Amino acid sequence: MSDPVPAQATGSFEQRPASARLRGSFASVWVHRMDPAGSPPIVIMPDATIDLQWIGGSFRIAGPDKEPQTVVLAADESVIGLRFHPATAAAWLGVPQIELVGQRLSLDDLWGARARRLASRVRAGDNLEDLACSLQQVVAEEAASHATDVPMQAAYRLIERGPPPDAPLIPWLMRALEMSERTLRRRFDESFGYGPKTLDRILRYQRFLRLSSQSNSATAILAAEAGYSDQAHLVRESRRLTGSTPRQIHRLLQNG
Repeated sequence: MSDPVPAQATGSFEQRPASARLRGSFASVWVHRMDPAGSPPIVIMPDATIDLQWIGGSFRIAGPDKEPQTVVLAADESVIGLRFHPATAAAWLGVPQIELVGQRLSLDDLWGARARRLASRVRAGDNLEDLACSLQQVVAEEAASHATDVPMQAAYRLIERGPPPDAPLIPWLMRALEMSERTLRRRFDESFGYGPKTLDRILRYQRFLRLSSQSNSATAILAAEAGYSDQAHLVRESRRLTGSTPRQIHRLLQNG
């Protein structure tokens, strides 16, 4: 079997904003189609996202990841995903996200007959564009919660930007959000599936990936810009979150 590669390095991937009717809960819709000749195992690295996916004729939930996940998809397999806005999945699904960490779970297991009725309304076909449109229409008609967790969305944005230099993360968030530490950790578990420090680690690495895709600067410089203490810190986190070094990830993405 071939060595695993990042999901972005195989097949064809397209992403666009979600339709207007979905934008209360969903940020985007994406389509990932595997190569007709077959694809190697793919590594899904943690990126602080949660998706409602359509695969094999049914809905599943791709819960929040804390560690890299390796999956194998059939040749020419297609996956369509509706990506939740940060801190909206728990209300829409009706379950705290800590219960879904690291899982790829059939929506049937959460909603039962309700999920099967939802899937039965999808107009399945070979045309992926039409299928993506049908999925958005069906999901938009579902009477799920569109409640917005404003404090947790604010928490996400704060961590995405990064704390001030030398500011301890948890006390900084407690002051900014006016929450006790206990409440802060509980709300993070519900909305994101893990605590503030884990979200900070994941978003910092995503920051590094964005910077490295936009710049030819040395890795040590990009590491500092992303918020790492030094290049060795970046390498440790890269191995932890992807199973590979930054150099290996860069090479795989460049060749994909």
